[in-house]
Amino acid sequence: MNSRCALVSKIIPFSCVDGPGSRLALFLQGCNLRCKNCHNPWTMGRCNDCGECVPHCPHAALSIQGGRVYWQEDACQQCDTCLQMCPQQATPMAQLWSMEHILQQITRAAPFIEGVTVSGGEATTQLPFVCALFEQIRQSPALRHLTCMVDSNGELSSAGWEKLRPLCDGVMVDLKAWGETMHQALTGRSNQRIKASIRWLAERGLLAELRLLVIPQQSDYLQEIEALSAFIRELGEVPVRLNAFHAYGVYGEAKTWRSAGPDDIEALAQALRARGITQIIPPALYL
Repeated sequence: MNSRCALVSKIIPFSCVDGPGSRLALFLQGCNLRCKNCHNPWTMGRCNDCGECVPHCPHAALSIQGGRVYWQEDACQQCDTCLQMCPQQATPMAQLWSMEHILQQITRAAPFIEGVTVSGGEATTQLPFVCALFEQIRQSPALRHLTCMVDSNGELSSAGWEKLRPLCDGVMVDLKAWGETMHQALTGRSNQRIKASIRWLAERGLLAELRLLVIPQQSDYLQEIEALSAFIRELGEVPVRLNAFHAYGVYGEAKTWRSAGPDDIEALAQALRARGITQIIPPALYL
């Protein structure tokens, strides 16, 4: 992968949930965490052309051509059978798009949006492209009014954030769990680098939003409320968005987990408010 193209899962020309205002949301394929609670688990991996999905497609929209899995868009019925079959947690529908093609999509939407958010998967796994895209937006007279934001899991190193720093208007970061053990259980990785990223971004005024995903009987935010609250207070005036887990789209054991409701969210919100955290954003919806 180079800075002139990106592996794209999907693009939403007009979104009101991927950052402030109306935004174009670009979802890149591939992630360096393996979250059990991921609502888009097919964005984690990248197709290795194993062909496992091809014979199972009920609409004959997949085939092997030249040793590669080929997706025929006009035959696809979006039944998601291929997503369920993929051993890589990938999708054959991901497309390799050029910088020029993506800029065309942004230019078309530009009069109606306030900015661009690059998400995933994990956007920073394709960091050279993200940096190049934001630079192109800033240099374009027709696009430079747009803000450039990243929705991230925080796994990027400080050296990576430094590359993004002059090009990015803000980063929204998910903290999946406070405790190391719980975070390992949920995501397969430590959260030490994520906490370091959150601090680094906050110190430089780039942390646009800290996100906490409430999963009943799984999240440890309430059990660790004192340490969590102290951490958030140290970040300064940063909005904290509380997201509600729902089982729609997840794989494996997470399918059996209870979805979070208003009472679950309010319990955490009250605990945070009682400890001096006031910039709390509740979920836009519950499923």
